[in-house]
Amino acid sequence: MAPIRSGWDEESAASAGEDSPTSKKPRSDVRFPLSRWELAVAVAVFFTLVLGILSIVSTMPRDKYEKILRLPRNLSDLRVLKDNIAIYATDYQANFMLGYCSIYIFMQTFMIPGTIFMSLLAGALFGVGKGLVLVVFTATAGASSCYFLSKLVGRPLAAWLWPEKLRFFQAEIAKRRDKLLNYMLF
Repeated sequence: MAPIRSGWDEESAASAGEDSPTSKKPRSDVRFPLSRWELAVAVAVFFTLVLGILSIVSTMPRDKYEKILRLPRNLSDLRVLKDNIAIYATDYQANFMLGYCSIYIFMQTFMIPGTIFMSLLAGALFGVGKGLVLVVFTATAGASSCYFLSKLVGRPLAAWLWPEKLRFFQAEIAKRRDKLLNYMLF
């Protein structure tokens, strides 16, 4: 580790070759790490999921449920909402399950918080058995999508944005290869 110096400025950092944020200048010769194909796949996955959700939501009947489906403000409103959603789910089961699965997979793919509440909602609306199967399917599909999208897009972006931190992290993992489970947990 380099000693702390007084009077440290950009010129001395650049001349000393130190790795500090002030010495880093944007390089014009560095190209974007994703190919057009990889970027197109990532954008296509996002827009396909969004358009799928929008088409499912737009085809759901709203006439009699428009007034009763609103954000809850207290616990009694939440219970009423759960009952109304349960009625809606039984009346339009295929649409509701397709919408539920699409939203859950979208949230899981793009790591949007809230899937735990979706899992609890599945158990409350569909029962333990059916809810468990639904959650296992959607969580697996969403996590797989997240993994493949991260591998396709995330790895090159991380290597491009934070190369020093990535090398440090890889060195730390290599040092602890035998005790990797303990390193990840603690």
